[in-house]
Amino acid sequence: MLANDGRVVSNFIVQALRGEDLTVYGDGSQTRSFCYVDDLIEGFVRFMNQTETVGPMNLGNPGEFTMLQLAELTLKLVGGRSKIVHQPLPADDPKQRRPEISQARSVLGWEPKVALEEGLRRTIEYFRTQV
Repeated sequence: MLANDGRVVSNFIVQALRGEDLTVYGDGSQTRSFCYVDDLIEGFVRFMNQTETVGPMNLGNPGEFTMLQLAELTLKLVGGRSKIVHQPLPADDPKQRRPEISQARSVLGWEPKVALEEGLRRTIEYFRTQV
């Protein structure tokens, strides 16, 4: 993950580590699901090792968090003086993103193990060495 990749997790972490305010669009009630990379890799490997053709399959973490919850948790874990600022919500911003992983559970015996808070801790520690 790059510090300037434009994704919300890296944006929030880098902003907090630099002491900048975290930008939340709208009221922050839109939800997203976050899956730690180690979990995804395990899912990919299991999928590639399947002997039967199963077609497309969703991998991800079905746990949903609001953007405001993500910003607040990031601030809690990073510490410092940053605060949350709100900007207008872009018209094309989806209200919800959540993968349906029942097929991955039943066919691959896979589901994510790393909770959001633990994944954020690990990612923050990585970014502390990069920023």
